[in-house]
Parts: sequence; C-alpha cells; structure tokens
Amino acid sequence: MSPFVTGKIHVLPDDVSCRIAAGEVVERPASVVKELIDNSLDANSSLITIEIEEGGRRLIRITDNGIGMNRDDAQLACQRFATSKLHEEHDLFSLTTLGFRGEALPSIASVSRLSLRTVPSESPIGTETSSEGGTTWNTQDYASSPGTQVEVQDLFFNTPGRLKFLKTVATEFSKISYSVQQAATISPHIHFRLFHHNHKILDYPAVSTFQDRLVQMYGPTFLDRFLPLTQTADLFQLTGFAVSPHHAKTSRTPQEIFVNGRPIKNATITHAIYEGYKSFLPKGKHPQFIVCIQLNPQTLDINVHPTKREMRFSHPEVLHSGIFHAVKQTFATTTSFGMNTQGTNLEVGSTLQAKPKAQTLAVSPVSAMPFSPDIKRGKTNHLSLFAQEPSSAYIIQNQEFQVVPLGQIHHTYLLGHIDQDLYIIDQHTAHERVLFERLLQAWTKKDMKQQVLLIPEPIELLPHQGALLDEWLPVLSQIGIEIDRFGTTSYIVRSVPSVLGAASISSLVLELLEELSEWKTTDSLDTLIRPILATMACQSAVQAGRTMTLPEISTLLHDWAREKFPMTCPHGRRVAIRHSVEELNTLFARASEKQPLT
Repeated sequence: MSPFVTGKIHVLPDDVSCRIAAGEVVERPASVVKELIDNSLDANSSLITIEIEEGGRRLIRITDNGIGMNRDDAQLACQRFATSKLHEEHDLFSLTTLGFRGEALPSIASVSRLSLRTVPSESPIGTETSSEGGTTWNTQDYASSPGTQVEVQDLFFNTPGRLKFLKTVATEFSKISYSVQQAATISPHIHFRLFHHNHKILDYPAVSTFQDRLVQMYGPTFLDRFLPLTQTADLFQLTGFAVSPHHAKTSRTPQEIFVNGRPIKNATITHAIYEGYKSFLPKGKHPQFIVCIQLNPQTLDINVHPTKREMRFSHPEVLHSGIFHAVKQTFATTTSFGMNTQGTNLEVGSTLQAKPKAQTLAVSPVSAMPFSPDIKRGKTNHLSLFAQEPSSAYIIQNQEFQVVPLGQIHHTYLLGHIDQDLYIIDQHTAHERVLFERLLQAWTKKDMKQQVLLIPEPIELLPHQGALLDEWLPVLSQIGIEIDRFGTTSYIVRSVPSVLGAASISSLVLELLEELSEWKTTDSLDTLIRPILATMACQSAVQAGRTMTLPEISTLLHDWAREKFPMTCPHGRRVAIRHSVEELNTLFARASEKQPLT
C-alpha cells in the first residue's frame, strides 16, 4: 500500500458512540421509563412515582424511596459500562437483578438533558449530577429525603432524526403506561403512581399477593374469568392465571410473560400456551394469560436483546413441554366452562331454522346475516342491545346468476352452485369481504349509517388502552362508532355502523386499539381507512366453526355474488375455490357435457 494513501477506518468520538448505543436501548420514551423503573426496583424501593409530560418528550421524572447512592457511586453510574451488578465475566450468566446492561443512564443522558438526584439512607446530604447530551457532567450537593430521582427532559433534542419517528403523544404515553403496568404486575409489594400533565392516571398501592395485584388491575371479576396455573419442575417453576376458554376473546390482551421478574416476548412460551388451549379454545378466540416463570439464572441468557425483551433458554423443549401440560391439565380438570368447542362469534341468526319451501329471504337490508322472527331472546339476549331496522324483503331482482346453497362442511366451508359452477367458500373470509365492501362504499359515499344501541355497552380498559382510545375517539366517531368516557378507565359504546349487525363490540374496540397503536398520526384518515374497515369487517364476520342454516348460506352467497365474487378477503386470504362444469367433466372423464350419459 502506498504510504500516501489515507486510511478510511477510524474510531468514533465518545459522544457519537454513546448516541449509537442509545439507539439500541432508548427506542422511545417508554424505553427510558422501563430502564429507570428497573433501577428503582433494584434499589429496594417501596414507592415509585412516575411523572410524564407530552408523552415523555418534554419530561420523564421517576422518583423512588430506595437506598440511594453516595457521591462516588452517583458519578460512576453515569459512566458507560459502570454497574453495581457485576464483578467478573461469570456474573453475566447468573444475573438476578433487573437493571443491568451497562448502558442505561449514559445512553439516556446522551440523547437528553438528564439530572440525577440521590440521597443515601445513611446520610442527610446527597448528590445532584446533570448533563446535556451526556458530554460533560456537573455535580453538586443535594439535600432531600433518602432515595433517587432521575429527570429526563427534551428526549432526542440532539437527534432530530429519532424524534420525528415518535408517534402521537397519546400513543407514546399509552406505551409508557403499559410499561408501568408491567412493572406493577410483577412487583405487587411496591406502590406505583403514574401522572401525566399532573393528572393521576394510575395508582396501584402495595398489596400482599400477586393475585391481589391482578384483581386491583383487572377488576373484581378477574377471578371469575381466569383460572390459576401452577407447575413445579426440576428446571422451572410456573405460576399465573389463564382465561377460562368460555371467557376467551378475539383480542390478545392481556398476554403477559415474566421470566425471573422480567417482562418478555417469547415464541416458545407463547406457543406452549396456545397448544395447551388447543382442544378447549373456541375457534376465532385467543387465550389471555399472565404467567410468571422462575428459572435458574444460569439456564438463560438475558443479553440477547438490548432492551432485554427477549431471552434464550438452555432447555427450551423442557420449558415448552412443562407449560403445555400445565395449561392443558388445568382445563382438562375443569368442567364448568359451559362452552361450545366449535365456537361462535357472530350469533345473529344462529337459531334460524331452514324452511324447505322458502324461495326468497326476508332480512334486514343492512345486515348480511338475517334476524329471525322466531329467535327467542332467552337464548340470544344480546339482540336486545341493538335497535332493529324495519324488516323488508330482500329479493334479488334482475340478477344474471342463479344461486343454489348446497350445505356446509366442517362448520367452516360452504358449498354453493352459482350459475354453472361449483364453489367451495370459506364462510368467514366471504362474509368479511362482503362487510368490508359495504363499509367502504358507505365511507366513500359519506353515508355511514349508525345503529344505536338500546342499551349502551360498557367497556373496561386498562390505563394504557384508555389513553390511546381518548385520542382516537373523533376518528371512531367518523366511522360510525360512538364511544363516551364513563369514568377513569370505563367507556360506553352508544352506536356502531349498522352494516356490522350484532358484532362483539368490546372485542372490536380492543382489536382496533391494537392496530391504531401502531399509527403515527390521525391526520390522514383517508389513507388509513382501509385497514380500519378491514379490522371492523374481520371482527364482525361469521367465524369458522359456526353452524349456518341453508337460509343463512343462501343470503351470504347472494351477498358475495352481488359484490362480484371477490376471491380474497381484505387481508389477502382466499375466499373460494371454483370448479367449472368443464373441470368436473375432466375430473370424471367426461369429454363433453353433450356426450350421452353412460
């Protein structure tokens, strides 16, 4: 190499490398809250207060009454890779604390204006140290009660590229609230308080048991809907609660996994729980669960992800098998579910009886599934929630196709003869596409008719869900869903789009919230309306596993034909398989329809 060629590789300055490291740990304000709460928990705090402004952009202040730090420790804590949790390499594989990755405070400081105030329990005088961008630190004495307060202002002020990727204030605060809730779930002996703009959002006083904390969070009916899970094995111990299959919902909230006190996402554990539910869960429903697993720290690796959201287990197959059998055994020994394992979601018309001589159908013009005058309200009391549209004849006139319903296969697929062709149709995706097309047409024409609930339906949300819903209430109103706040975390649904019929309102709202939480803004609704309507249609469509009568099948096939036989649902799944007469002739070795029968 020529001595005159300048090298291209160089070492980055410390401030730049700190910001890169911060990109791994500090994804958003909720990441800061989680890291700082972990430190407060490790400091043996009994009270943790979280104060937020502007969804964490302007201010995050976390105050605890833990053991605090002396001046030397306070200054060292703000340096990269400084920790009280490790002394040698072997300690990496036997961690029992929450706050280690060696990057939290300096990484947070590198992208904010940070102040650390701490007073040790053995001294009346503490230390305050502060930094702007994490480059230089100013330290002075500080007098207060024992404990630590970390104040983070103007997050990402020096990294505008990161700042622009944050979502709305409501969305970011919702994620903060969720992080606090997770910490409170696994630490029932600690009092947690959360404030946003000086308004108390969450207040969980200390309780004596994990079960008491869950009742505190999810309400007094929690124990009526959830069953305890326990399993003790050589390699792990499992405790927690899983929803009774009879009370399962289409929403996946809550699905909480804690391993050695850390909230994580793990495909092995989730799959084991789903497998345990497999023969008990109604189709179209998801399990809700809160499980806590204790493992020997030497059998797992918590440092496979910068924010500690994932773990690697040394014996995943043993863990999977144990959790699967724990869930399955819990439901196998419980006989009071009163459930139909085939499941049902759209119950409107489920008691219709096929009338052999019926040639036309009389149904509501706004519903793909007809109401029956013979429905007994004692069996389907949910119908009383809906204002009934005036019934009118639903007779397809001047149609260019002939629809003959033939039946249902496995409570999931419909057989129909349309014109000269045989169709095998997925009842859920077909109904979903019909509802989607009607919703889209109504939206395009600005004619979204509403169905007022005779009895408004209450919905109980967790704090992080309520924070998100408040922001999206005007948008939901535009698409025909009228919701009013009815307390701190309680809401009531007053009306829904009439085309949806007797949808499960609470499940629909929860599913919409999960989708809306990933959007950055509500300004461009026209560009986001299709996924919203697709979710509404999917949640309201008849589910696989639901028995359908011939009149219902006929109605759905006619509706699908009127929409010009779309062959996929809004999410891209197949609706139908078509077999023409020519294909059938070929399959059965008939060269032509005109050949004489032999």
